[in-house]
Amino acid sequence: MTASLAPLFQPIRVGNLNVQHRIVMAPLTRFRASKAHVHGELAKTYYGQRAGVPGTLIITEATFIAPQATGYANVPGIWNAEQIAGWKEITEVVHAKGSFIFLQLWALGRAADPVVLKEDGDFDVVAPSPIALIDDYSPVKKEPVVPRELTVSEINEYTQLYAKAASNAIEAGFDGVEIHSANGYLLDQFLQDVTNHRTDNYGGSVENRLRFPLAVVDAVVKAVGAERTAIRLSPWSKFQRMGMKNPLPTFTTFVERIRDAHPSLAYIHVIEPRMNVYFQENLSNDNEHDTNALIRKAWGDRPYIAAGGLDRGDAIEIVKNEGGLVAFGRHFLANPDLPLRLKENIPLTPYNRDTFYTPEAAAGYTTIPSLKRSPR
Repeated sequence: MTASLAPLFQPIRVGNLNVQHRIVMAPLTRFRASKAHVHGELAKTYYGQRAGVPGTLIITEATFIAPQATGYANVPGIWNAEQIAGWKEITEVVHAKGSFIFLQLWALGRAADPVVLKEDGDFDVVAPSPIALIDDYSPVKKEPVVPRELTVSEINEYTQLYAKAASNAIEAGFDGVEIHSANGYLLDQFLQDVTNHRTDNYGGSVENRLRFPLAVVDAVVKAVGAERTAIRLSPWSKFQRMGMKNPLPTFTTFVERIRDAHPSLAYIHVIEPRMNVYFQENLSNDNEHDTNALIRKAWGDRPYIAAGGLDRGDAIEIVKNEGGLVAFGRHFLANPDLPLRLKENIPLTPYNRDTFYTPEAAAGYTTIPSLKRSPR
């Protein structure tokens, strides 16, 4: 192994885990669960394949915390016994292969499809403010709908739903949970002033816009412990009509508040500015001067995962120069043994975007073979 490659394959302590290298599987929505939001054998095979290089940290696809937090079909949940049982079979396979797995906790907010919400319990599309999501690039195509503004009592209820979902995840055998506070979903909608126009204690100032997301972090930490809690952020993303003019005051303050309240949090997971729109390819980078450096500095030497359109060279340079870990998404879909391929500089199998979001289909999900050897 070359000296430049060595940092990428050094162990690191993440929460309670001794992760054996710095290559993380990013959360990746795949729409392979049942209509009841339950995972089965297909997902068990999928995650087991990607746990094949021992010591790998896997972050699951975003998973609904409660029926009122849904809004996409064929996405898993973690609120009932059947869902917990389905996930437990997956965590057992991952652990049997010597790897680790965090569950990402999800609530859609204004991104939800009202048709699915009706099917899951006759729920409304909700958000911090009644601002419709128009012309998004989501894999789920739906008509714009003006969401109903969440009441304060509902905000408090959601806080406890996150905590309960985290407890359910630990019951299902997960090593921890990652709170999804990115990409224009519910918590991100509260953080950013483009979607949060409230005039009460949950809107307006930075302090007020942080109030609900910080309460969720506190509740999850209380439920499962700081070492089992993490969070994902996307300060610069324009996906789903997000994108504050200057996100750094809000996001740097958010990270500082989490750091001070929970210094042993497992990690923060931050999307790089280069991922301007999450589901599109070949975009011009109109934010090339934006940077997460202040956020990384605020977090200090605690575990930090960088994500967003990285290749092997990017990963080597980031870990060598800045430390932490690096998350790969699309390349992990087409290369179940990605850490091995990156270590040995083996050409990657190209991913096929047409198979990303095909409900209940094995093609492009579990049909991609791994190399027939272990890393040296």
